[in-house]
Amino acid sequence: MYEPEIRDFSPGGIDSSSRTVVFESEPFPRLSHELEPTMSTQSAPDSLAGQSPVRRRATRSRTNTFPTVDVSPSQPEWHPGQEPGLDPSKPYGGRTASFNLHEDCQITLVDFSQEKIVKREFNNDEFVRFMDMEQEEWIKCRWVNVNGLSWDVIQAIGKKKKLHRLAIEDMVNLNNRTKADWYTDHTYVVLTLQKLVHLHPDKDSDSESDSDDDQDITLEAPRKRKRGPFRKALYKLMKRRNSNITPIDTLAGGVHDTTKEYITGHTDGVQSSPVQKLRTLQRYHGGPNQERAAHMEKISPLTQKKLAVSAEQVSIFLTADNTVISFFENSADDIEEPILHRLSNSDTILRKSCDASMVMQAVIDAVIDLAIPVTSAYQDIIGSLELDVLTNPNIKHTTSLYVVTSEITTLRNFINPIANLINSLRDHKNVGQRGDVQKAASAVKISQMAQTYLGDVEDHIVLITESLDQLRRNADGMIDLIFNTISAYQNESMKQLTIVTIIFLPLSFLTGYFGMNFTDMPSIEHNEKYFWQIALPVAFVVILFLMRDMIVWWVKRTIQRRGISRSRKGRERRESRQRGMKEKRNR
Repeated sequence: MYEPEIRDFSPGGIDSSSRTVVFESEPFPRLSHELEPTMSTQSAPDSLAGQSPVRRRATRSRTNTFPTVDVSPSQPEWHPGQEPGLDPSKPYGGRTASFNLHEDCQITLVDFSQEKIVKREFNNDEFVRFMDMEQEEWIKCRWVNVNGLSWDVIQAIGKKKKLHRLAIEDMVNLNNRTKADWYTDHTYVVLTLQKLVHLHPDKDSDSESDSDDDQDITLEAPRKRKRGPFRKALYKLMKRRNSNITPIDTLAGGVHDTTKEYITGHTDGVQSSPVQKLRTLQRYHGGPNQERAAHMEKISPLTQKKLAVSAEQVSIFLTADNTVISFFENSADDIEEPILHRLSNSDTILRKSCDASMVMQAVIDAVIDLAIPVTSAYQDIIGSLELDVLTNPNIKHTTSLYVVTSEITTLRNFINPIANLINSLRDHKNVGQRGDVQKAASAVKISQMAQTYLGDVEDHIVLITESLDQLRRNADGMIDLIFNTISAYQNESMKQLTIVTIIFLPLSFLTGYFGMNFTDMPSIEHNEKYFWQIALPVAFVVILFLMRDMIVWWVKRTIQRRGISRSRKGRERRESRQRGMKEKRNR
């Protein structure tokens, strides 16, 4: 009888009797096409006694199989089934050497208490060395604001604060949903920042285009020949058209390049804001089709105003030692300036509380405040399109409305989940309540004050979301209005053509009758008056017969409108008499 096989998969150094894995005998014999063990495979355990007992199962090479396709070219370091997370204690986070995430970051570190505040700025190397130093005792709260993502900076912070490897992986991966992950001694929050930016043409693309133009001129110079009158007129016309090209067209062609992932622009409404490389709503989580994103940006109504909406991922760590660490791709200065202004004043809530959760609330609040000008810009665009649609509806307006609707929907999908994030932060008062006393003392807490002010942030989110919903409904309504108006115009044109056809139908028939080439036709011996004596009565009878429904409807509508008008005038006269009587009584 076949005995069950017992295999020990326990690692070396552990008693093999502690755990065994039993594979029951097969209830049915193996099929003939399965791989049978050979003498070499049966004797393999004896020859591999000193090696690992885990063996790779035998596979058969087949000619009718297909290789696996890399479905994520944007993440070359990701492979199915790999070890999750990035370990800051290992080089490259435990990945291969090709994982080279490096950028010159702008790092601002703010240490403060009720009496004192110290601000420091570092580059990558300086910050890595600073992380090896111990925190001073007077510091009650610390805020680290990083502009840019670089592995050396992330690794230094991860080692110092013992950040979870899954949170580090989510921060490096720029394709995350809005969420809050709670760990033992820190919390990871990720959300999307949206802001209104002014577009700037890329200098590199301009220089390349200028060089291309110079090259074209150089190549065309030897081929000049005498132009004829027609060619001269055509050349002047084309030159005049090229001179009428607005700077917006040149800007759209220089900024929205299909070969680049970023656009160049600066934040709207922020003084001395630097020109940055940013990603628009179409490029952020928009997929690998760069041509589609560039085309949508080029025809966007915002581009006509030299504006665009930038989107980027924001990662925030709230640690148990009252420290906040925020990572931005490009927009750290936009968030940092107003918060530093508040921290510089000792009478503000941030300085008095020295609460890291309040600093995190301030960062999230500033992120939401940057989305308010975006809503105002779309309200302006929808208002302009509404005037055009009401005064001169055109099918071309539907293209702009579709692009606006698409951008508003994308913007809402980024902002609305932040409301759920706020609710999660407000409801999560203490992570360590279920653990022991030591874990509860080191768990991350959201203070009662932060929960109160997070409610104000939620109100802003609800206001923005409702405004975006209203704008989207207006855009959808205008699209329906355009098609309904065009359809009504077409129906009116068809009605007019029908009336003309009905009027001239009997006349055409009589004209054809009198135009027959008969040999004996006494009716054609009369003058022109005879034709109209027959045509007018016949046309009148035919019109009454074919348009009887329309005539009856017009008569009924006229009678109803006159009755309603008489009733309305009578009600107004009665109301005027009653008002006059009341005035006399009051006197």
